[in-house]
Amino acid sequence: MADIKREHIDNEKVIGTLEKLIETCRDGQNGFRDAAEHIEDPDIRAFFNEQSLERAQFAGELENEAIRLGKRDVDRKGTATAAVHRRWIDLKAALGGGEASILAAVESGEDTAKKDYEEALNELLPEDIRVIIARQAEGIRTSHDHAKLLRDRRKAA
Repeated sequence: MADIKREHIDNEKVIGTLEKLIETCRDGQNGFRDAAEHIEDPDIRAFFNEQSLERAQFAGELENEAIRLGKRDVDRKGTATAAVHRRWIDLKAALGGGEASILAAVESGEDTAKKDYEEALNELLPEDIRVIIARQAEGIRTSHDHAKLLRDRRKAA
């Protein structure tokens, strides 16, 4: 796809893809921050806080690209679905669901983020934006795998 001319790419469609990923990143930022508040283990809490900051950086990077392509007002919120998911984490924690259930909820959120990034990478994108999205997708895959490993360890304990 590297040889596709930029003029054949629909900027509005690219902006739409960027906006969806921005929402995904904001959802992750908020979700990791919320999950960190319910975790006792300082290492897991630090990991969640690091991921929250990374998602904020990812969103900012994507927002800059959307603005560069002509988007004037970038929505900086996450989705309502993710807000419900965060309340579900709060409820699980309040009912004594423990860290394993919070880790499972985080992994589920990461599954959604992975899917959103995979879909974006199947779109017709300018190469410079594709590189950014591919790099971010790799970070999300790594985060997902780490969350899964933490969850599996908690389950086994």
